[in-house]
Amino acid sequence: MISGPKVSPSRDAQITLQEITKETLRPILDLSVREDQGQFVAPNSVSIAQAHFEPNHAWFRAIYADDAPVGFVMLYDDSEKPEYFLWRFMIDARHQGLGFGKRAIEVLIEHVRSRPNATQLLVSCVPGKGSPCPFYEHLGFEYTGEVEHGEKVLRLDL
Repeated sequence: MISGPKVSPSRDAQITLQEITKETLRPILDLSVREDQGQFVAPNSVSIAQAHFEPNHAWFRAIYADDAPVGFVMLYDDSEKPEYFLWRFMIDARHQGLGFGKRAIEVLIEHVRSRPNATQLLVSCVPGKGSPCPFYEHLGFEYTGEVEHGEKVLRLDL
């Protein structure tokens, strides 16, 4: 069941990545992808829990369109290495197809470019029908030829 804010943001809403607080946690936990996409990304509750076990490397934010939470992103951020890894990314089912995902990734890329030694942003995705791989390829990510845990690894040179 999809729940969350009642008002949908407009297609031209400003996209920001905002820290998740005790006050904003519940709406972020209520976001979910379409049922057929569930195999491609963990629920936000799992991602946030995992982030707390990687406090030195997990950078996670809620994706907002104006004042409405519409998604979640988590980065594996190890400033000692030149590559950063897009660990989790999702846009709520009700907000897909409005360009929010593309714009959120563009904001994330700018964040990564500001990080020490950043030369690459990596992501992995499960291939198959409904996979997000084509979305990432459309944004300029290229398949590296590597497969980790059954997921294709893609790279965006910064």
